[in-house]
Amino acid sequence: MATDIKIAPPRLTSRNPATGEVLREFEGATETEVAAAVCRARAAQPQWNELGVQRRIGILRRLQQLLHQNKSQIAQLITHEAGKPYVESLTTEVLVVLDAARFLIENANRFLRDEPLAHGNLAMKTKAGRILRDPYGVIGIISPWNYPFSIPASQSLAALAAGNAVVLKPSEFTSLVGLELASLLHQAGVPKDVFHVVVGDASTGTALAGSEIGKLIFTGSVATGKRIAQLAAARLLPVVLELGGKDPMLVLDDADVEVASSGAVWGAFVNAGQACLSVERCYVHRSLYEPFLEACVSKTKRLRVGNGMSPDTDVGPLISERQLRIVESHVADARALGARVLTGGTPLRELGPNFYPPTVVADVTHDMRIMREETFGPVLPVMPFDTVDEEIRLANDSEYGLAASIWTRDRQRGEAVARRLQAGTVMVNDVVSCYGISEAPHGGVKSSGLGRTHGRLGLEEMVRLKYLDSDRLPGIKKAWWYSYGGAFTRQVEAFIDLQFAPKLHRLRSAWRSAGIMTRGTKL
Repeated sequence: MATDIKIAPPRLTSRNPATGEVLREFEGATETEVAAAVCRARAAQPQWNELGVQRRIGILRRLQQLLHQNKSQIAQLITHEAGKPYVESLTTEVLVVLDAARFLIENANRFLRDEPLAHGNLAMKTKAGRILRDPYGVIGIISPWNYPFSIPASQSLAALAAGNAVVLKPSEFTSLVGLELASLLHQAGVPKDVFHVVVGDASTGTALAGSEIGKLIFTGSVATGKRIAQLAAARLLPVVLELGGKDPMLVLDDADVEVASSGAVWGAFVNAGQACLSVERCYVHRSLYEPFLEACVSKTKRLRVGNGMSPDTDVGPLISERQLRIVESHVADARALGARVLTGGTPLRELGPNFYPPTVVADVTHDMRIMREETFGPVLPVMPFDTVDEEIRLANDSEYGLAASIWTRDRQRGEAVARRLQAGTVMVNDVVSCYGISEAPHGGVKSSGLGRTHGRLGLEEMVRLKYLDSDRLPGIKKAWWYSYGGAFTRQVEAFIDLQFAPKLHRLRSAWRSAGIMTRGTKL
């Protein structure tokens, strides 16, 4: 006798990566539960869209107020679940979302309203055209653990402002932060069926990607992103993919070593290096190489590693032992191939299983994994170069192309080099902070992904474009309709010459094309 076999949903545990404390246990959503959430979101979305942009902006304004009022509580939750220093939870998470809301409050109505479209073709001058922006319906979002609040929140707010419903699948490491985002949105006035959170592991994300959503936004690894893209391609599901980076830092021969070394240390070690925009490769002109290394090592040794809730902590733990092992293997590979580990390089087991010290590695080459693969940990690998052409070749020698930074006293020179780099964002004399600029698009080229989030271009990703054309003279038959004939053919030739022939010939063409719009032979 046959029996139905039911697969139990995955069991998830949220832990503090600094202490190992169990924060909460969850049962992951099943495929059926994910489909049900999407179904409810689809049913609720039309009414949400009918509210109009201005009323949705009012809800975002309330969300902004609630987030500001509860900033400390939310930052503490982020630190407890993701491990980063509390001050980074405030700056790179809470502040970023407050500003993302500000951007939408100020700009969403202008960006989303109907856009008149002028017609240059003389034959089309009787038409009025507009570009409309319609929501996709339900936007599915699969977000990562490294920025568990700012990434899904900024994407969700844009989707909601555009009139979509959202189903969010947070990382299994940071489910509590995803649920806190939902709580804030619901308190602000977003209906519960318009914004859902489904907690779970990779199988939950796969179920969301395969559900009846209108578009998917995924942030994560290249390998997973490719699988998502293949799944989406089977039914032409639109996607935005942010797949990480191996971001280069280029220190030119006229750079300020004191400033550039401080930028490198922060850019490499912020969030324990677990940032897709962090400095993952550093190229320094040979004339500055040794002074730069000396400054970086001196500053790195002064950083304090520990629990993110301690106000003295500069660098917190990695998210898991698995991530630490990846970092450890990259450093070991570099050391075995001749690199020098100038500081750090050994796990801090006395602090806990997830702590790795800020590490500076010199004399690296592109034969080493640490310069090719995404490390995602607190490591600063540094390599010398001799010419600008060489440094650009090295910077572009990567499958990734998310972001890059250039360090120079000459802004014009820096911008000229920036134009030659293969990256979605290039900063001159700063690093990482581009993500905090709400007006700026975020996204990469090559294996770093497809599409953009943030800013006007990010908001455009949340809508389908529709062209609406309305004829101002509905009672008149159009000149290009049947029937044709020799006379009409000659008129068309003359009409084309009227618009595009050399100016001396246009007057004669105007006479020959006369009557094309009012000819009486139309069916």
